[in-house]
Amino acid sequence: MKHWIEAARLRTLPLSVSGIIVGSIYALSNPTETINTPTEVFSWKIFGFALLTTLGLQVLSNFANDYGDGVKGTDNADRVGPQRAIQSGVITPQAMKKAIIITSLLTLLTAIILIYFAFGKDNFGYSIFFLLLGIAAIVAAIKYTVGSSAYGYRGFGDVFVFIFFGLVSTLGVNFLYAKEVDPLLILPAISIGLLSVGVLNLNNMRDQESDKKAGKNTIVVQIGAANAKVYHYTLIITAMLLVVVFAVLSDYNFDQYLFLLAYIPLTKHLITVYKNQNPKLLDPELKKLALSTFLLSILLTVCMISLISDIIVNLFLGGR
Repeated sequence: MKHWIEAARLRTLPLSVSGIIVGSIYALSNPTETINTPTEVFSWKIFGFALLTTLGLQVLSNFANDYGDGVKGTDNADRVGPQRAIQSGVITPQAMKKAIIITSLLTLLTAIILIYFAFGKDNFGYSIFFLLLGIAAIVAAIKYTVGSSAYGYRGFGDVFVFIFFGLVSTLGVNFLYAKEVDPLLILPAISIGLLSVGVLNLNNMRDQESDKKAGKNTIVVQIGAANAKVYHYTLIITAMLLVVVFAVLSDYNFDQYLFLLAYIPLTKHLITVYKNQNPKLLDPELKKLALSTFLLSILLTVCMISLISDIIVNLFLGGR
């Protein structure tokens, strides 16, 4: 069990749910024209199964990465980061393959239940669309490193992370509640997507040399270490700016800028990356950036709700 928990890489899980939290609380704090109160738009069932589905996708992605890089030999003695399960021999490729299949099926099941709670027997078109989206997310999580056409080996991993853990996570879950897309929510969705890509970029910066030897052509391998740092600054700073723009366009009051506290660890992180000369020392920064993104999502959702205590009381007394 210890080895499976390590293979699931729990430190990545808070990052994966950041978009779910922001998209859900935005729905809670912004009733639509047809839904007038927070308790009408928010559903604990949707929230719970959205979290389960996203966590399932993240664990599936981690298992698949362990398997794909392990069987390809990418995870070898040259790898800078912590040893993975197949690399160290504590889990066999056959066992990991079974885990990938089981996790895929469980994630698909939670996705189907989530879709049912969101749309019921109505909105058949929406149900089919989100079902296809869920299947696409599962396939994408596996194909990142698994197979001869693994897109992570061609530098497209950043695109997958941005789309599924940024746009789809935030905007998708919000649509499950509100049944419409709020253009303003696109800004924090992009921000979370960029910060998530930042975590992947850190991982690739740390593993640049071993990836290059193994033929894993990540963006970092393609553009080099110096440009990868510039790319990283661009990701993080753009994400920070877009959240501020979101707050301004949302007419936040002064006390609703509490989320700026999350910019302190993000700024410290940027300084650390700027000064770094040894890729191995970037490994602790993955956890710090992931937790900083999670902190930003929590603080931002608190700022979205002006009378949060009243809404929480209403949810527990009259919510679904």
